[in-house]
Amino acid sequence: MKKFLALVLALCMVLSLCACGSSSSSTTTADTSADTSSSDASASTDDSASADTAASGDNVIRIGVFEPMTGDSGAGGKQEMLGAQYANYLTPTVTVGGVEYTIELVYADNASTADKAPTAAAELVSNDVCVVLGSYGSGVSIAGGPTFEDAGLAAIGLSCTNPQVTSGNDYYFRVCFLDPFQGTAQANFVTNELGFSKVYCLGELGNEYDTGLINYFTIAFEALGGEVVSDTFPTNTSDFSTYINKAVSNGCEAIFCPVSIAYATQIITMAGSMGLDMPILGGDTLDSNMVIAAAEGTDLEIYVSTFYQEGADEEFDSGFKAWMNEDSSRLTNNGGNDTIAAVSVMGFDGYNTAIAAIIAADSVEPGDIKAALGADGFSYTGVTGEIVFDETGDAVRDTAYIKMVDIANQSWTLAAVQTVE
Repeated sequence: MKKFLALVLALCMVLSLCACGSSSSSTTTADTSADTSSSDASASTDDSASADTAASGDNVIRIGVFEPMTGDSGAGGKQEMLGAQYANYLTPTVTVGGVEYTIELVYADNASTADKAPTAAAELVSNDVCVVLGSYGSGVSIAGGPTFEDAGLAAIGLSCTNPQVTSGNDYYFRVCFLDPFQGTAQANFVTNELGFSKVYCLGELGNEYDTGLINYFTIAFEALGGEVVSDTFPTNTSDFSTYINKAVSNGCEAIFCPVSIAYATQIITMAGSMGLDMPILGGDTLDSNMVIAAAEGTDLEIYVSTFYQEGADEEFDSGFKAWMNEDSSRLTNNGGNDTIAAVSVMGFDGYNTAIAAIIAADSVEPGDIKAALGADGFSYTGVTGEIVFDETGDAVRDTAYIKMVDIANQSWTLAAVQTVE
């Protein structure tokens, strides 16, 4: 009996040491009600195929996808996920230590809110993922960061631009530019390209992304001699007429509102109905075909700063569009058509950066992958250019694309390329 108990104890210890790269019977998790992923996880395999692979005893490595599938940022989260899913379709396996592993995407919905983000992060930790991608939204990334850090799990931010995401967290990296850069690029564009000297800034109260980017824009714009009038609106605001009228009455020449897609479409729709005669500008969150659709039938000028301009990489563009058009649910998650959002490209590059780190580490252990990401000399060249992390874990970026809505053709056109030293 003692020998039997000893054998059982030893077996339990072995099983407890099994990590994300081991053979597994766990299936990919997805919120199918959010119409995002499982049928699409993405065509690397669907959920049933992932389950069959895992159940068969094949080696599986899991990559966590920490994104909003619901809430105000749900539309952007789905578009960001599409990029990772397309990358998983093209690269469904990775060889580590001479062993080929199937890569399984595991999803957790942070619901666009900072209070739910830690629970979603903990869900990914409990599912034994080896590295995490996301999130769309700086607030949820900041809120989920300590959970990843405590678990010794590296996270790769894709479009979360607030400096606080990586500040003080050695386990958070990111592949996008930061808001101090983005705010300065926008201020330079407004001053040098549009010739404006007074701007109305509007963001959601308590939203780290909105208020942070407005702050950096204000610092840069005032340094160039400009004047800013700022306001914040409460969460769940639906009538923005008072704020739009205030911009007009204060003699402002443009509105800068780097808000969520949900709020942006409401502001644009209302501004169009009021016959607003000044440009609306936004940050990377407004780079969505839903913003284009909201402007249809208006005379508005809308500019956004973002990470990628469709047409910059024809091979990627054509492949991604073809893949989206193979499945109507992918088009739905992209906002109804195959216009390429920059966040999708960031999702693609982020996934491949994770794979590059796994290969560099030659390990499926989270600690080794994190060490590879932070190692001197680590780099990955993706669709958006070379990705090299600085000592804080931020990608070194010096270029932003300023795009303008072409209302007549329901598309984006390139207005300017902004670089900041």
